[in-house]
Amino acid sequence: MRVTVGKGSCGIAAGAAGVSDMLEQGNCPVTVTGCIGMCYLEPIVEADGKTFVRVDEKAAEEIIKFTRGEQNDAERHLISQEDLDSLNAQVRVALRNCGVIDPENIGEYIEKDGYRAIQKCLNELTPEQVIEEMKASGIGGRGGAGFPTWFKWNAARSSPGDKKYVICNADEGDPGAFMDRALIEGDPHAVIEGMMIAAYAIGSDEGIVYVRAEYPLAIIRLEQALQQARDKGYLGKNIFGGDFSFDIRIKAGAGAFVCGEETALIASLEGERGMPRLKPPFPAQKGYWKRPSNINNVETYANVPWIIRNGGAAFSAMGTENSKGTKVFALTGKINKGGLVEVPMGQTIRDVVFGPGGGIKGGKAFKAVQMGGPSGGCIPEGLADTQIDYKTLAATGAIMGSGGMVVMDETTCMVDIARFFLDFTCKESCGKCTQCRIGNRRMLEILERICEGEGREGDIELLEELAKQIQAGSLCQLGITAPNPVLTTLKYFRNEYEDHINNKKCTARQCKPLLTYTISDKCSGCTLCAKKCPVGAIGGEVKKLHVIDMNTCIKCGKCAEVCRFGAVEVE
Repeated sequence: MRVTVGKGSCGIAAGAAGVSDMLEQGNCPVTVTGCIGMCYLEPIVEADGKTFVRVDEKAAEEIIKFTRGEQNDAERHLISQEDLDSLNAQVRVALRNCGVIDPENIGEYIEKDGYRAIQKCLNELTPEQVIEEMKASGIGGRGGAGFPTWFKWNAARSSPGDKKYVICNADEGDPGAFMDRALIEGDPHAVIEGMMIAAYAIGSDEGIVYVRAEYPLAIIRLEQALQQARDKGYLGKNIFGGDFSFDIRIKAGAGAFVCGEETALIASLEGERGMPRLKPPFPAQKGYWKRPSNINNVETYANVPWIIRNGGAAFSAMGTENSKGTKVFALTGKINKGGLVEVPMGQTIRDVVFGPGGGIKGGKAFKAVQMGGPSGGCIPEGLADTQIDYKTLAATGAIMGSGGMVVMDETTCMVDIARFFLDFTCKESCGKCTQCRIGNRRMLEILERICEGEGREGDIELLEELAKQIQAGSLCQLGITAPNPVLTTLKYFRNEYEDHINNKKCTARQCKPLLTYTISDKCSGCTLCAKKCPVGAIGGEVKKLHVIDMNTCIKCGKCAEVCRFGAVEVE
């Protein structure tokens, strides 16, 4: 009986390693797989075609009995039909093998038609025909911009040079994004094969995967996959007995968000500080070591073998007129079912949040979703029926980005969210441009003042003025898009800024300096709040109304948390 344990980073963090060890000790030979996307159900174990979720040590004992045919209670841990239907409703192209195959066993990838696409290219298609197939697919780069993949490949092929490079951008740095990590951990050979096809198309014999050093498991599995491919003769000299030669090496990233920008990534590869360069020339003309270089991200390459095997038209048939195919999204934040989903372009934000996402935690009101990471924007609930494609999202002021989708509820302060993302951007700026280096810092200082209750008249207008100057004068997309979270929250939630500045109130009750704690006449005088207050700010006699000294109160919220009568009011 095959017993499979999901051991992606999310599964391991939830305890999958201990579950796996227990199953092994119970004489259940365990097969490893990556994340299937349902991170909220980890650890996940599959045995005899049945899927068990949230498996702890007790559940592992029951699964061992199940595999032996003994009396057991394992069925209590079976996946629900609702979750199963949600998974089956997805259209999985990039994620087709994640959570299905053993990423550490090349044989399982081959059984899923792995490396058939590169063989088809070498035996049946010219490089120009491969590029035409990519053009027919309509796939845009999944790293964020959606730039036509075929155009990049064609530009690199057309650029003169006896040495060309294929580079995979796995420097995934957006807060709340983990698509690339899961893909490499769960199906590294798909990325390798996609890079091989790109190499054949542009005329390259060397590839590099620039991956975040903070992804140790992804690096380990990628190293294993590369060695297995070499051992099979799929990488190296004269692949499949022909003239095509290609190999790939790994470069652990420098830990800088800006290195997700392709020219900064190239600078880092060359041993320089990761700082963007002026374009043109573009990397397809003069990239790594000034040689023609093609750069795509992990998800883009993972789609390529499927496109070649099934035809560009099959991929193009999914999605919208402006955005073809499927897209992987990482759902995080105030959502019931966090994890990865893959859906055709064209679904609405609401479809994703309340479909595979399962809606908002605790039944609270859906307020907004941040798309595109720190370079994206906040889209309000009122625009939740916006179609997910590059053009319509851009019209809202947000961007598709790499696919992070941070969901927010009524308890989220939009001013604080803008401050959070701008703080991230300031820390990750390379400092090359004055506008980005100093302008974003000035914006952050204003936001911090507002959140601390020290906002002033004219702050909103100053934020808008600074944002326009930063967008106009920054060198790369990090600076150009950094003001987006501020501009979109100002556009859709201006009233929250005004409340912070004019009324010194945070309606979401998140900005501590703006909160006031009082005790109403619901108080029974039980003294529990006074006992739990860490600074002794609450006074009063037993069975009499208590009072909070706001000069002493540190606004930790402990009193409201422990009060059983709802007497502590927060405004």
